[in-house]
Amino acid sequence: MDWTVWGGLAAGLVIATVTAPVGVSGAVFLLPVQLSVFGVPNPAVTPTNLLYNVVAGPGALWRYRHDGALRGDLARRLVLGTLPGVVLGATVRVFALPGPGVFRLLAAALLLPLGLWLFLRALAPARRRPSPAGELAPRTLTGLALAVGVVGGIYGIGGGSLLGPVLVGRGLPVARVAPAALAATFATSLVGATAYALLSLMSSGEVAPDWWLGLACGTGGLIGGYLGARLQPRLPDRALRLLLGTLATAVGMLYAAQTLR
Repeated sequence: MDWTVWGGLAAGLVIATVTAPVGVSGAVFLLPVQLSVFGVPNPAVTPTNLLYNVVAGPGALWRYRHDGALRGDLARRLVLGTLPGVVLGATVRVFALPGPGVFRLLAAALLLPLGLWLFLRALAPARRRPSPAGELAPRTLTGLALAVGVVGGIYGIGGGSLLGPVLVGRGLPVARVAPAALAATFATSLVGATAYALLSLMSSGEVAPDWWLGLACGTGGLIGGYLGARLQPRLPDRALRLLLGTLATAVGMLYAAQTLR
């Protein structure tokens, strides 16, 4: 118990410090740690990840709000789109995708594109990048957020960490996208964790989150998220994107290899 709590605290702190500056909660990288290091069973690992997001989210969000970075309606649009999606995703995860083999395949399918996207965007010379295309139309943004919410509910990442790279690719600045993506992640994770808690009453599997581990990781993420948000203006954007892309790609390749065994 003590080792798990302290290990979860350290993992959440380190991951959130690195990922918060670009609008990623860190749950996408915490998941393999939960599976491989702490041995959280499927599908309980997904609501544990959502619990981490709920506890960790306020740290970065408070700092971004303090800096005025949460102004505007982008966060509201993302939240309204992802909320219904995460409930549907949680239902699919519990009743249709409980097996670890399918889950690893899904994780690889999500992490590899995400990692390659971040990595290639960071490597692309500024002069070759497309000119900013502006914001998506409200209906398109809502539809995208809904689809990402479903995926986030299945995977336990809240959805904001998938929306962020897409919006940045449209030309929106990271400084604007990051707070909105984290706000969407926090809101959808809160709803998703509640949905899993209710679904656990109707399922015989291990659906409820690992409360102690989720709270420990979340506490570390709360501190790390605040530090990461505070450091954002001082950190090189390109280096962060390269790091995140490398981590996501490596973890995705690991899951793909495990699935093919």
